[in-house]
Amino acid sequence: MTVPHEFVNWFRSSSPYIHAHRNKTFVISFGGEAVLAADFEHHVHDFALLNSLGIRLVLVHGIRPQIDQRLQNSAPPRFHNHLRITDGLALQAVKEAAGLVRVEIEALLSLGLANSPMAGAKIKVASGNFVTAKPLGIIDGIDYCHTGEVRRIDSEAIHQQLDQDNVVLISPIGYSPSGEIFNLSAEQVATAVAIALKAEKLVLLTEQNCCHPDSGEKIQQMTTAEVTAFLDEHKNLHEIISLPLKAAIHACNSGIARVHLINRLQNGALLLELFTRDGIGTLVSSTPFEDLRPAIMNDIGGILELIKPLEQQGILAKRSREKIEMEIADYFVIERDGLIIGCIALHAYLQRHFGILACLAVHPNYQRSARANRLLDHACRKAKQLNLKKLFVLSTQTVHWFIERGFISSDLSNLPEPLKALYNPQRNSKVLCKDIE
Repeated sequence: MTVPHEFVNWFRSSSPYIHAHRNKTFVISFGGEAVLAADFEHHVHDFALLNSLGIRLVLVHGIRPQIDQRLQNSAPPRFHNHLRITDGLALQAVKEAAGLVRVEIEALLSLGLANSPMAGAKIKVASGNFVTAKPLGIIDGIDYCHTGEVRRIDSEAIHQQLDQDNVVLISPIGYSPSGEIFNLSAEQVATAVAIALKAEKLVLLTEQNCCHPDSGEKIQQMTTAEVTAFLDEHKNLHEIISLPLKAAIHACNSGIARVHLINRLQNGALLLELFTRDGIGTLVSSTPFEDLRPAIMNDIGGILELIKPLEQQGILAKRSREKIEMEIADYFVIERDGLIIGCIALHAYLQRHFGILACLAVHPNYQRSARANRLLDHACRKAKQLNLKKLFVLSTQTVHWFIERGFISSDLSNLPEPLKALYNPQRNSKVLCKDIE
């Protein structure tokens, strides 16, 4: 059982996301495997929770295993380049599977039994012919028959349903103007829908974590450029991960700010990803999720919150908001999803070619990850750009950390006159310096 104060801390930390996600459009895709799983109702409860928090929700489901089940006694499934060859018999299985899965999901979203997580929920579900498709045709001599690709998404009709607080449920089938039906890739449909709706997020529930093939470590975040390089390097990556990653690249390159790959096998993974700062899955974005940049006035509150505990411990000298405002141009920060998790100040004395480093701090949750090194290296590079010859540091409790990074102990008498005037004897700080080469 969660300790009360832990719940309070979690709830407070999630509140910015609750506020930020309200009235935003999320497209969530999940495979037919998720629908067959015994714990699928937990996902449905989480979908209902997102809807109750004011998120405009579009769900796109897959049906591959359901189609295979219907074909196993009649004809073996045929695939080429990870795409099903949908002949007449397979098309009949596609229609049966899509209809059954859609009805099952609608039934679960309609559940409002007492003593269940959806007690009192009144969720309206809308389905329809939102996807216009065209045949994939013949590729490499292979006729894909009734396998198609997305031609157009009726975004206006979907927005109308979302405006009425409906959850929109879309199956991976499309229709042609002539009335033909085509079997589509769920990832492709979800990506096309997200792009057409200009959704804030595309969420792909996957069958496993996105891990590095060599180390086995889970990948927390990547830019589209990093994903492209990753796929080029690991060409034999299983389609369970390669297809969602390719979908993520396409979505981000088409204007979707963030794509999340989440292992649907972990209970509550969707909530952990969307309502905690570090998430639980793999985030793909066009620009870095974490950025080291010059500070601006809007960062002052975050800087003060970051350094206050260190000031109370005597690690940092106390600074007023007014002082930081006056010197904000000297500060650099690491921002992670809107939170200032690191900062450093470089006060440069250009005419005398020296500078002093100050206010180096990293949020406790993000220490031991080389971020302090990153801040220090950035400040040293900036000092070199400014043609400074020497850097000074005044430290009480981190002397050895700086010595390990090339600083040497010095004497108070070696401080330049402007720094001597600022020296506080009560803190009795050690003086360290480093030549800039």
